[in-house]
Amino acid sequence: MGPTPASPAGPAVAVTGIGVLAPCGIGRDAFWAGLHRPAPDGTSPRRIPDFDPARWFDSQAVKRVDRFTQLSVAAAAEAVAHAGLDIDPAPPERTGVLVATGLGGLAAHETAIRTLDARGPRFVSPYAIAALMPNAPAAAVSMRHRATGPCENVTTGCAAGTHAIGTAMRWIRWGLADVVLAGGTESSLTATAIAGFTSMTALSKRATSQPFDVDRDGFVVGEGAAVLVLERLDRALGRGAPVLAVVAGAGSNADAHHLTAPAPDGAGAAACVRLALADAGLSPGDTTHVNAHGTATKANDRAEARALHAVFGDDVPALTSVKGVTGHLLGA
Repeated sequence: MGPTPASPAGPAVAVTGIGVLAPCGIGRDAFWAGLHRPAPDGTSPRRIPDFDPARWFDSQAVKRVDRFTQLSVAAAAEAVAHAGLDIDPAPPERTGVLVATGLGGLAAHETAIRTLDARGPRFVSPYAIAALMPNAPAAAVSMRHRATGPCENVTTGCAAGTHAIGTAMRWIRWGLADVVLAGGTESSLTATAIAGFTSMTALSKRATSQPFDVDRDGFVVGEGAAVLVLERLDRALGRGAPVLAVVAGAGSNADAHHLTAPAPDGAGAAACVRLALADAGLSPGDTTHVNAHGTATKANDRAEARALHAVFGDDVPALTSVKGVTGHLLGA
């Protein structure tokens, strides 16, 4: 598990549960196995096969929520069961929810617009606004698990899911919660989204995602959701929960360069890595693996590589990007 330094800002934070749905597998075991299989080149966009929302929603409720909310509820349910919180829950008022997304309920939004154009305002669903709101997944997870602590949404593009985990860690450090269900969700495989990314020249023309490869030509968009159970380490140990990892630190900043493109020199990203290491009380030499953003665009991977070399020099740790298999899941 590695070093677990005590933070001067508050208690150590453990990860005790994982729930994930991705194009390469539903559930953490299937997901892990899927990452070891060859990437599905030529498949775009990358959807989650065989997902049945009826496991979590009845025939009426499923019509009221967008798919990105359905995925988040499923991921949270797996994470809660993995952590044993369904058997040994924390007090509701000490349980928070923080679910991120990049684009929100884009499919629900487009459906409402098509209905409005074709049939008029009287036929737009009364649930349309609730379905498209970015905080809909957090609300659904909160209600499903009766969590009455902080319940918020993070919508910061591709960084949203990571921001959710960092913020959840701080909630626990600051004493706002003892347990937080934190993660991200995305299902925006609509014509508008695909057209927008195509116009940005961000998508691979070969529908092949090759992060950091010399022949990379862009990403493949996908859908998915992942939720972690974060809780005070002392609470987790006290109840005999599986301690999968410790969230030792987080960093957040902006390079103030461009809305969608990173600064070419990677200086902003390098500064962010240093902030996270400092927050954790660690040095670059303590790092053995980096799970990179690795979008497979020319600009991102070049800037990210420069950032990592700026922090680690010639001793960059083992480097991976799951987008080669899953595609780019945006806020998830």
